[in-house]
Amino acid sequence: MLDVRNLQKIYTGRNRNVEALRNLTFHIGAGELVCLVGPSGCGKTTLLKCMAGLLAPTDGEVLLDGSPVAGPPPGMAVVFQEYGRSLFAWMNVRDNVALPLRRKKLGKARTRELVDHALEVVGLADAHQAYPWQLSGGMQQRVAIARAVAFEPKVLLMDEPFAAVDAQTRAELEDLIRHLWQELGVTVLFVTHDIDEAVYLGQRTVILSKSPTVVQEDLTIDLPDERDQLHTRSSPRFAELRAHVYEQIQRAKHQSGDTVTPVADRTPEPALQKTER
Repeated sequence: MLDVRNLQKIYTGRNRNVEALRNLTFHIGAGELVCLVGPSGCGKTTLLKCMAGLLAPTDGEVLLDGSPVAGPPPGMAVVFQEYGRSLFAWMNVRDNVALPLRRKKLGKARTRELVDHALEVVGLADAHQAYPWQLSGGMQQRVAIARAVAFEPKVLLMDEPFAAVDAQTRAELEDLIRHLWQELGVTVLFVTHDIDEAVYLGQRTVILSKSPTVVQEDLTIDLPDERDQLHTRSSPRFAELRAHVYEQIQRAKHQSGDTVTPVADRTPEPALQKTER
């Protein structure tokens, strides 16, 4: 569904050029939920903007379902970290969710159906007449997610969407994303700086190097499909995967794309268990 091929992004300034992304290559299959994690400042947001058609790469390309992304594609929706800036304060929840549907010209009945369904699945059916400033941060982010759901995208890109909410709300929103992914069958790329989140949410975790960025490792997350905050996070396998990703992030902080040898798709072996004699 999504192919990133030899992507490079160089920011050109008056006194110097900064290479943010270097020959970055990975793919996401249809219906996959993939998390992207890396050191702070490694270019995660730059990569997502290139994938969304919001930023032109210097070299390489992004393909959505086989077609090059040269601008914001109609089959893609983006949820940003700063949910407060993506919602219009003078519009109520329903109007905020319905806003991107105007370009589809679906008619009032179909628009109402899509908005009602989106608000229902994110748990905001009773708040449709409220305004963003009347809602908590977590509820505002649910509005932003509902707007993306109503658009019926093939691909959903999420840029650290839970970074600004408290821990309890974050856990609820993580479970909401997995529920929506399973119910809607949408392809999801979830960018995060949180290692636990990257392991808990995804089927795969793509680990990036320090800038100039390449893929350091493409890690298969072999946790059960059915996950919950208590049992999944307390399982030995979750701890092993988390430790592995943490180790790779620490390595990435001291390596750049110049020194990293990318690792192919892999799953770390479970730790050997002690046996009693």
